[in-house]
Amino acid sequence: MLPDLGNHAGFIIASYAVSLVVIGGVIGWIVTDYTRQKSTLAELEARGIRRRSANTDAKS
Repeated sequence: MLPDLGNHAGFIIASYAVSLVVIGGVIGWIVTDYTRQKSTLAELEARGIRRRSANTDAKS
């Protein structure tokens, strides 16, 4: 049922393994950064600092 990878089976399997590790690392990094940014934003808003986009005064 497994395909015949020939003489390069080790290289192919290693390439897939490295790719999975790198993609998993990037996903973990994104999740960690998202959590950190969200908590930083919540802390700033708790101190009364608001986003510029939340400003209701329109300058037109």
